[in-house]
Amino acid sequence: MAPYAFAAVGLGFVFFFTHLILRKMQNKKDFVWNRQPFTYRKLPLAQKRILETYPFYLKLSKKYKKEFEHRMAAFIKDKDFKHRYEPQVSDAQIVYTTAVAIQLSFGRANYLYSMINTVLFFEQAFQSPTNEAMHKGEYNPRAKVLAMSWEDFLKGMVIDNDNLHLGLHEFMHVMHFESKHSTDVDSVRFHKYEQKILRHIMKPEVRERLDRTKYFRAYAFTNEYEFLSVLTEYFFESPADFKAGFPVLFEYFKTALLFKDEWIFEV
Repeated sequence: MAPYAFAAVGLGFVFFFTHLILRKMQNKKDFVWNRQPFTYRKLPLAQKRILETYPFYLKLSKKYKKEFEHRMAAFIKDKDFKHRYEPQVSDAQIVYTTAVAIQLSFGRANYLYSMINTVLFFEQAFQSPTNEAMHKGEYNPRAKVLAMSWEDFLKGMVIDNDNLHLGLHEFMHVMHFESKHSTDVDSVRFHKYEQKILRHIMKPEVRERLDRTKYFRAYAFTNEYEFLSVLTEYFFESPADFKAGFPVLFEYFKTALLFKDEWIFEV
């Protein structure tokens, strides 16, 4: 074997073991080292103009804006966007739903939501095929479809101080489900902190404060999926109040998403 071949094999082993070491450190120290090194994807001009009206994107630094747009372009290419009763979807529907998905996953290396293939829009609340109830949003993991009422999605975006945001709520359902069925670093970390959150709220003093303050709306306590989705809405719409009232819970959730303070607090 030629000397350069030995060198190539040696480098291969070095990269392999370095990757294993970094992955182990990620799981132990809760950080991400393998965010994409290059941000080269761009949105079409019409979609970029819509993105430039999205508040979360506007407060990012130039570096993070490029990364946000790159991730959005990759997500849009990866998914099918459909309307239940119309022949096509609008750029606004594509851009705003994608922006919400990327906002929620912005701290992660994995941001494509591999357990969604299709985003399906309804004009208003719709009847669920599973239980015939009226839903504003529904995730079907078997079909890999996320369905949402466009009317209620927009309402969640426009009213940004009521801790109700359909898009964030539904995409958290997907992220939560993925954390239970994937073994990537992001899913492992999320699952670890979900367990910390659930153990924390079962402490008598925390439970008493939750009951006394009624800070989180009652729907949060339906089950663990709804609890994490409601926390998501509060985390993004009233982070200062959330942190002041339940600082440990806030930090657990922030670490689960690997979010930076500069992305959520007004500077």
